[in-house]
Amino acid sequence: MTLARIWTVGMSLGERVRATVAALMQITGESQAELASALGVNQTQVSRRQTGSAAWSLDDCDALAAHYGIDVLDLLAGPTRACESLPARRRRSSSRTMPGRRRHSGATKGAAAR
Repeated sequence: MTLARIWTVGMSLGERVRATVAALMQITGESQAELASALGVNQTQVSRRQTGSAAWSLDDCDALAAHYGIDVLDLLAGPTRACESLPARRRRSSSRTMPGRRRHSGATKGAAAR
């Protein structure tokens, strides 16, 4: 059993696709608005699909796979497999920070004051 299969046990296909898209967006540093633009839809449509109030269609899955440069079967297999098959050129540069996190070059203010 592969890691991707273990991670997605018990998930519906829709849940698996949503988790995969979220993981791909995180690893590429892409926002919903950027993904929407690439797919030719608006950000609200991507948001609705990611929250589960609308479903990713098979045509959407084909477009997502093409956008990320992966096989549609890797997209459907789950986040681990999709991220492992993502071309290096599509990955976020390691010099960027993760969303919501800051790089610290030294001691924090609290530590410096002690």
